[in-house]
Amino acid sequence: MNHYEEFKKLHYANSPLLIGNVWDAISVKACEKAGYEVVNVSSHPVADMLGYKDGQNMSFDEIFFISKRIKASTPLHVSVDIEAGYTNNNDILNHYVERLVDIGVCGINLEDGITNGEERKLADVSILEKKIQSIKTYLNSKNKNIFINARIDTYTTKHPEAFNESLNRAQIYEAAGADGVFIPLIEDDHEIRTILDTVDIALNVFLTPQLNNYDHIASLGVHRISSGNKVQAKVNELTEDLFKDLFQHKNFNRII
Repeated sequence: MNHYEEFKKLHYANSPLLIGNVWDAISVKACEKAGYEVVNVSSHPVADMLGYKDGQNMSFDEIFFISKRIKASTPLHVSVDIEAGYTNNNDILNHYVERLVDIGVCGINLEDGITNGEERKLADVSILEKKIQSIKTYLNSKNKNIFINARIDTYTTKHPEAFNESLNRAQIYEAAGADGVFIPLIEDDHEIRTILDTVDIALNVFLTPQLNNYDHIASLGVHRISSGNKVQAKVNELTEDLFKDLFQHKNFNRII
């Protein structure tokens, strides 16, 4: 069983796969010690770390470098969030993804929301559909594969028919060859169950103030849970507080 097959199998265990959303080797090592099996190199935390605003402002080469260093530092399964792919050319995208496969990455998140430094907008469904088809066809020709988690940005872009559009896109992406669908901000139990009843691929949800209980999420039948930049945001708050306390109050006891 190869990395792709092992990673895919983890989505169909008896309980949801909790992903460790990481941004550097230190956060990966923390996940290792905690017992995670899978980490995802998340674009938002990486962008923050590199001084970019979230929303495909960095280049593929930048997230590739971070991903390569993370993969080299851990035996865990590694997936990578590549936003909308950092290119509009599917041939270039195919080679980007192959580079990730060749360093041992087993999965990618690929989204249908387009930002490019501006407000996130929902792209036409055919764009991600063709990207998925192109990647799978290309990798298959090389006897390679990768888990494609198709991110559906209907809720994040406040689509007026977010659920119905999510349902439609999930079916299209499944038919195109996606291994899973990721629907950030979906929260309603009925909507989640309907998605699960409609498609046969893994469903990934995002932790929210409402969707916040592991056992409840498991009872719905969800396959995978992500937390995005939430851990890094807490780390950033603590870092800011420590430096402020150190400089303004000269409180050295907090760090020694």
